[in-house]
Amino acid sequence: MSNRLKVAPNDLSAFWMPFTANRQFKQAPRMLVAAKDMHYTSSDGRQILDGTAGLWCVNAGHCRPKITEAIQKQAAELDYAPAFQMGHPIVFELANRLVDIAPEGMEHVFFTNSGSESVDTALKIALGYHRVKGEGSRFRLIGRERGYHGVNFGGISVGGIVTNRKMFGTLLTGVDHMPHTHLPGKNTFTRGVPEHGGDLADELERIVTLHDASTVAAVIVEPVAGSTGVLIPPKGYLQRLRDICTKHGILLIFDEVITGFGRLGTPFAADYFGVTPDIMVTAKGVSNGVIPMGAVFVTKEIHDAFMTGPEHLIEFFHGYTYSGNPIASAAALATLETYKEEGLLTRGAELAPYWEDALHSLKDAPNVIDVRNIGLVGAIELKPIDGQPTKRAFSAFVKAFEKGCLIRTTGDIIALSPPLIIEKNQIDELIDCIRDVLNTVD
Repeated sequence: MSNRLKVAPNDLSAFWMPFTANRQFKQAPRMLVAAKDMHYTSSDGRQILDGTAGLWCVNAGHCRPKITEAIQKQAAELDYAPAFQMGHPIVFELANRLVDIAPEGMEHVFFTNSGSESVDTALKIALGYHRVKGEGSRFRLIGRERGYHGVNFGGISVGGIVTNRKMFGTLLTGVDHMPHTHLPGKNTFTRGVPEHGGDLADELERIVTLHDASTVAAVIVEPVAGSTGVLIPPKGYLQRLRDICTKHGILLIFDEVITGFGRLGTPFAADYFGVTPDIMVTAKGVSNGVIPMGAVFVTKEIHDAFMTGPEHLIEFFHGYTYSGNPIASAAALATLETYKEEGLLTRGAELAPYWEDALHSLKDAPNVIDVRNIGLVGAIELKPIDGQPTKRAFSAFVKAFEKGCLIRTTGDIIALSPPLIIEKNQIDELIDCIRDVLNTVD
């Protein structure tokens, strides 16, 4: 690494940073200059324990040799190949490997470059499917309050996080939202899946009745809502959504951008909950976050519905310049090999009980009003400061970085999702760091 990249640049103004308090950051930059396994290295030479897998994505840990070598080799062999009317072998191999670990029935993969693109792709597939089936009247999309489905217009339309929506006009028409499943009065400090709230799925039946099922194309939910602060579905909730969708001929889309690739101790959340959607949206962990990539899984029925008409015609007018990019495909294949060799798609199940106990040990820390956990995901909800929402959690984020651990905050919630290679002593280190921070944050 060149010396010029080991220190903060002398001018930070040109880069408009995403989802960042730009003015605060540029007054006191938090710069990361290297990474290995469970740690980042900061520009001042400190080791920072990664409690968030980067941004929910570095499931196998940082700078893993097999992934690094695959990228280097592929860049020297075939750097780019178009995916429109052309192909290259490695992306077909990747699709086959993904189908091998996907829930039963998911037999085809459409490649994108991010979770946001995967969501919009899934929505377009759903709308197109009904049209090719002769049900073009099905145009409505149903999301959920507090849902996060990326930042493209489709995703923020079906999403339900107000701050991501309020600046951008009317968004897509024909969208409705189910209520979220967060019931703090009934499920506070629940360990794992909450007991109360499964009946909230019946709100979908009400919405379908309001609009008529013949107008509804798809329902999209995160099995576990991540970016809004780790909201875990109540017992029976996802199965009830599945039953209602099946009853009315509505496609069920799971947004597994966060929960996919081992986060819950199973390959996908669909496996964990025993509920299979019609379309499954992934990204992040598919390539360990190393190179942007997303993958949308669909059933054979959906795929085959498009495969009609003259064979020389394009069946689905959608795609991206970088769909199935060779280097991204190589990174993803090496990521899957790393997961398999080290048992990472199921390792979370082994660590989950220890993780759960560690998280809930913070129950009595100052200003903690709830703790939630599932697999290797956790949330610590803090009491907001009167008149200054989000400030307490943001202060905790800054102090945690200063103390040598990386956490993520959303609102006044600390969200945790460490790399799946984390060891028990590192879980202890992370929780001790957070406890020290909570004891000092006002």
